[in-house]
Amino acid sequence: MTGLTESVESVQQLTVAWRALVLDREADADVRDLPGISVRWADCRFSFFNCLTLTEPEAGADLLARRLSQAADIMRAKKHPGYLWLFEGLLDDEARTTLAAAAEQAGLEHAFPGTGMAGDLLPVPDPVHPDLTFVRVRTDEHLRAYADLQSRAYGFPLEEGRDGLVGSAHWKSGMYAYLAMRGDVPVACAATVEADGRLFVAFVATDPEWQRRGYGEAVTRKALHEGARATGLTRATLHATVAGAPVYPRIGFVPNSPIHFYQLKE
Repeated sequence: MTGLTESVESVQQLTVAWRALVLDREADADVRDLPGISVRWADCRFSFFNCLTLTEPEAGADLLARRLSQAADIMRAKKHPGYLWLFEGLLDDEARTTLAAAAEQAGLEHAFPGTGMAGDLLPVPDPVHPDLTFVRVRTDEHLRAYADLQSRAYGFPLEEGRDGLVGSAHWKSGMYAYLAMRGDVPVACAATVEADGRLFVAFVATDPEWQRRGYGEAVTRKALHEGARATGLTRATLHATVAGAPVYPRIGFVPNSPIHFYQLKE
């Protein structure tokens, strides 16, 4: 695949996977595909479930500025904050040079960076880690533990993560979501889900107290192994934060598009 093709794939994976996540969480969620903007906004307290992304390949500077302004207006109309995910690989060279100024003009500020990754890497072996056992998420107790790992890893209040996950049917049946257990203590988590012919990796987290022990990589491998075994898929995709970016190439993922996460200026 070319860089642009992989960037388009990465955007499509986000819009497909988030559609199911958002509709599972809120019956009246805002799920729309507008010209140049995909809206996947649950308007819940878990900000990762409140998502916009730009979708037009090879967007120029003028179009970028217009879309950023439109996206910011959509975000201002919402009750809860969220993020605009901007895939740099969709922009032409001029748009990339004007991105920071255009975002500022639209009333957006950069929150954190990420990286789109993909690879024809499945199946992967069932992982073994001397410290861990793996439990598939099947109950609200499991979901609460998964949500709390997300909140601790990303610095959210616990109630915000729980608002995103607890009570979900999709997470307990439609996703291959796993907890990594050190004894009876959940220390890491990862999930995969089928999305448009790929296995999409989502919501990997390790409790800060237990980082740098290989727990995140192990549970990611478990979610990939079980998802591939169930679906027969061979290609996997993900969107990595800075913390996760060094881990995934060891599994076989190849970085493609840088991702810029924007939020409304406070």
